[in-house]
Amino acid sequence: MSLVVVGSVAIDSIDTIHGSHHNVLGGSATHFALAAGFFTQPKLVGVVGDDFPDDFMETLKGRDIDLAGLSVEKGQTFRWHGRYHADMNNRDTLDVQLGLFGDFKPVLPASYRKAECLFLANGSPATQSAVLDQMEKPKLVFLDTMDLWINTALNDLKAVLARVDGVVLNDSEAQALTGLHNTVAAARKIHDLGPRFVVVKKGEHGALAVAGDDVFVLPAFPTENVVDPTGAGDTFAGGMLGSLCRDGLDSLDFNKLRRAVSYGVVMGSFNVEGVAHTRLMSLTRSAIDQRLRAFANHIEIPF
Repeated sequence: MSLVVVGSVAIDSIDTIHGSHHNVLGGSATHFALAAGFFTQPKLVGVVGDDFPDDFMETLKGRDIDLAGLSVEKGQTFRWHGRYHADMNNRDTLDVQLGLFGDFKPVLPASYRKAECLFLANGSPATQSAVLDQMEKPKLVFLDTMDLWINTALNDLKAVLARVDGVVLNDSEAQALTGLHNTVAAARKIHDLGPRFVVVKKGEHGALAVAGDDVFVLPAFPTENVVDPTGAGDTFAGGMLGSLCRDGLDSLDFNKLRRAVSYGVVMGSFNVEGVAHTRLMSLTRSAIDQRLRAFANHIEIPF
């Protein structure tokens, strides 16, 4: 099934205890699409400037990502610079330059509007709602959000949450959105806002999902070599949505969701093993399935 992702395509600079890496390919839509591409052909909607390197564009084209929705305009590409703490769980944003992304108003190509699956990567609720208005009856819509929109556009966020099938966010965002410190209780309260599926990313502690009356928790894959966590959450989402869209949505049930979240965990575990997107570039589908089987040795995943 076709899958559209709308979000940022960026140029990142990343500082970790392992070293500094400047002007690398980044962005929420980028990480999502690269991960989802192992399961289906994603269609990417975003904007970059004339400073966007040619080799970055070739990287995206080389992964069979549909770029008809990626606008190249005169101006500056969104840039982010962050420094991770030694524990790799916390980071400081040193610089953000929104560039063209700051005024981005996505316009979906006609062929994208009929897609069965849609992922609204982190962005303003108003932008996410405007994208939804352009779609023609998608079967599955997930969105991501962050504390910025929870703090500044809560009513708009709640309105768009009522229009989607699922939401994926981290545990601190779930707590901020609901005012509840218990993650399960927070997920259930978000579920009551409208989404059928609520997936809470818990970093090195795995993920939790609520689907109706069902709740399940998956541990993280035990990754020894964490090089760079940038984009791990979007890679998680790409693996999860890619799996769901590949398997079909006519009989979406608890077991399919659990399997998809497991793929998300596995994809995130690969992402952190390299700088920015680099680990995904050397990855194969067979390696992904091999790691999923290893993961399944510790938890019950239906195949």
